[in-house]
Amino acid sequence: MDAKEDKKLTSRIEKEKRDQVALREKQRYLNALHAMQSGVAMEIHYNENEVEPKHLRVGINAAMSDTGGLVELLISKGLFTEEEYIAAIADNMEEEAKSYADKLSERLGKKVTLA
Repeated sequence: MDAKEDKKLTSRIEKEKRDQVALREKQRYLNALHAMQSGVAMEIHYNENEVEPKHLRVGINAAMSDTGGLVELLISKGLFTEEEYIAAIADNMEEEAKSYADKLSERLGKKVTLA
């Protein structure tokens, strides 16, 4: 194997490793998102006045649009990678899910684990 082929192989292996990390971080995010959704559902159950569909939808759409545009811009400028972004949002979603579990634990008087 010459140097050029070796470099291509190394590059392909590095990409596969990055893809595996990205997949693992995406799964962390999805798991935490599901836990947070469970927490929101319980909050709604205990306080129906917590939500109104129109306001929720507008807020969600605006946040998604703003975040998506900002992330694309920052990645294109080389400030961070997609993999770093996914890891960061997975971290934050886990914290959000934990905050709902803590609220429910306090409300119910026993430890709640959301999954």
